[in-house]
Amino acid sequence: MAVYTKINKGDISFINKQFGIEEIISFQGIKKGIENTNYLLKSKNKKFILTIFEKRVSNKEIPFFMKLMDKLNNSRINCPKPLKNNNGKYLIKLKNKTACIVSFLKGKDKNELNLKNCFEVGKIIAQMHLVTKNINLSRKNSIGIKNLDPLLKSIKFRSNKFSNLEKFLVNNLKEIKKNWPKKLPKGIIHGDLFIDNIFFNKNKLSGIIDFYFAANDYFMYEIAICINALCFDNKKSKFKINKQKIKSLIKGYESIKKISLKEKKSLNILCRGAAMRYFLTRLYDYSNTPKTALIQIKDPNEYYQKLITHNTLVYYKDYLI
Repeated sequence: MAVYTKINKGDISFINKQFGIEEIISFQGIKKGIENTNYLLKSKNKKFILTIFEKRVSNKEIPFFMKLMDKLNNSRINCPKPLKNNNGKYLIKLKNKTACIVSFLKGKDKNELNLKNCFEVGKIIAQMHLVTKNINLSRKNSIGIKNLDPLLKSIKFRSNKFSNLEKFLVNNLKEIKKNWPKKLPKGIIHGDLFIDNIFFNKNKLSGIIDFYFAANDYFMYEIAICINALCFDNKKSKFKINKQKIKSLIKGYESIKKISLKEKKSLNILCRGAAMRYFLTRLYDYSNTPKTALIQIKDPNEYYQKLITHNTLVYYKDYLI
């Protein structure tokens, strides 16, 4: 979530005419995140989220996200529900861009997860995987392991403080691709389950948001993404792996859905791939984000440290002991 596209009262008037909801009377940009433009919309009694789709989201893929969130809602997975306009469509045009409005999810994100929170996150991931396994929708992972070479080549290494990393990244990506697992259990994953996409209400998990990287991929890759995003402790910008959090995350997951031996054997390479994916996208954003965008640039160095950590580990047990 971010603010690249600015809206005004005229745009709000247009939205009010398009949707059969209580009249929107105020709006505010949301700065968190890095992908799409988001606004909090308020009526007298309700709140909604307006999303304007930006750079990495292809217009032809947006209906996938709308249908997915709708189906997850129908299966009692707590997430934003896309609203249909007066013509029965999820999507509208705003500022010559595709946009949608979704329901507001109660609760808020936390700065840090405890072990109980990690267990709950593991449970909801497993519940979602059981549902999405049987959803008849499909989308290739646009930032999957096969798509990272072009991303790496697009980074302007000479223009940023990470210029000495190019050879390190090329060698690591080559090794990750060589050892990437084949034929693991798969289905639709969230694909971007960071701490700011997980909401809690009165210290209980109330739902998950931001499905705009959801795609068909390995279920275990989702766990790898979550280990990177949720199971490292930040001490003065030094990121140290927290194996107790990993244990709780996996225990929560396996309370709903078992993890196979083949999946467990693949954890290290999947964690390395997930760390590489976020390191590259953050390097790209560090070099290419317009200075005029109202956005919080995330530090690529975090995922450099995490990739180094994974490079020192080998086996599934290394993540638990």
